[in-house]
Amino acid sequence: MKKFRVLLLTMVFALAMAGCAKTTTDAPQESKVEESKAEATAEPTAEPTAEPTVEATEEPAVTEAPVVDEDAKGEGVMTYAEYVAAELESEVVIEAYVQAKQSWWEDKATVYVQDKDGAYFLYEMACSAEDYEKLTVGTKIKVTGYKAEWSGEVEIIDATFEILEGNYVAEAFDVTELLGTDDLIKHQNEFVAFKGMTVEASNEEGAAFLYKWDGSGQDGDDLYFNVSLDGNTYTFTVESYLCDNTTDVYAAVKNLQVGDVIDMEGFLYWYEGVNPHITAVTVAEASEPAEEPEEAVKSEGVMTYAEYVAADLETEVVIEAYVQAKQSWWEDKATVYAQDEDGAYFLYEMACSEEDYDKLTQGTKIKVTGYKAEWSGEVEIIDATFEIIEGNYVAEALDVTELLGTDELIKHQNEFVAFKGMTVEVLNDSGDAFLYKWDGSGQDGDDLYFNVNYNGNTYTFTVESYLCDNTTDVYAAVKNLQVGDVIDMEGFLYWYEGVNPHITSVKVVE
Repeated sequence: MKKFRVLLLTMVFALAMAGCAKTTTDAPQESKVEESKAEATAEPTAEPTAEPTVEATEEPAVTEAPVVDEDAKGEGVMTYAEYVAAELESEVVIEAYVQAKQSWWEDKATVYVQDKDGAYFLYEMACSAEDYEKLTVGTKIKVTGYKAEWSGEVEIIDATFEILEGNYVAEAFDVTELLGTDDLIKHQNEFVAFKGMTVEASNEEGAAFLYKWDGSGQDGDDLYFNVSLDGNTYTFTVESYLCDNTTDVYAAVKNLQVGDVIDMEGFLYWYEGVNPHITAVTVAEASEPAEEPEEAVKSEGVMTYAEYVAADLETEVVIEAYVQAKQSWWEDKATVYAQDEDGAYFLYEMACSEEDYDKLTQGTKIKVTGYKAEWSGEVEIIDATFEIIEGNYVAEALDVTELLGTDELIKHQNEFVAFKGMTVEVLNDSGDAFLYKWDGSGQDGDDLYFNVNYNGNTYTFTVESYLCDNTTDVYAAVKNLQVGDVIDMEGFLYWYEGVNPHITSVKVVE
């Protein structure tokens, strides 16, 4: 037994020595690890341990910043597919990006918005004037409102919004080949393009466009024009709230000729079928110009403008001219501004049926027989009759700013004219920039009167409510004028106890 115990102790001792020998052999490597730790921590190392702490030598893990997905929907926000599937009159919550602002008034904004899946039309969304300025193209917003439909146009009404982080501007999606298919409506309200479409006549007189859908409007109203593709004709619109008569697209459509081949961009609005609201027009291929008529040649018995000017008051006059604007109609009497390339005429209460009044679109040529008259300085033709004849001409506004205060100005009476760089003046002791009626006794819907100053002289201009009522852009623009605004204007050079222009457009330039 003693021998066994001695043998056992001997074996234990030998094993212990072997363990010590292994530790001694590994010591230099262990020392390097500890030195590395000491350098990293700038602290003195402790005595070496039997096993190195390898974890202490590893580089600390790097936490990457989370990637923000601007297209991700917030909690409770619908995808476009969910919005499409939602019932009408149900509450909807969407997030999208502003693509165009159509209008604002009385703290309500109408806006086109879009995300990468689809588009939305926000109709009269609650919005302060301050917030409206923040809704620049690309701005991301969260909208809560109710899904609605009006004559085929699906929209969000009674909405509120908040501005979010994010920005996106859509490129126009070419839907030309989808015209006439069931797939087109899937892109309702999107920013889209149409390529290679041909301008068609908009009425029996061959007009390339109309003011308002039935031609009853005037410069500043919506423009309607027809285009065709593959034998099918479609009606497109320049919505005057979205693109008014100071924009390039408004001017481009007014210059279209039947037969022009055009490319377009705009928003895929819907009204009893597709009715795009166009924001850009490019003529890709111009039609052959029509043979120019001999405008200066008058028919037999028709006066030149110089002969009309020389005629005595109360004598019969016969003139030929082109309708530039219709002021009013009632009881089979029409009041119209007409003009040729030499001068202009004011046709006061000319005999005219309601049916014929609709035919008097801008540019229409008419032969007028009546009597020359004068009222408080305004020379006009009264007790007149007319007939429509072949021809079309739309006058460009003649800048008469420098003629103000001169004897030359009256030579352009009743012409379509422009005034540039005029300053809005105060009208009364209350500091008003405009008045309803000349003495301020009127109300919304009556004529607007406002004063402007040029070279130290003050002139009174008018928005004639029969010519441009309180639904027009110019009426709204004058109501928004501030004393001190510098403005450009267009209108007709009416006369009443002196120059009293009837203004049809106003643009604040400073």
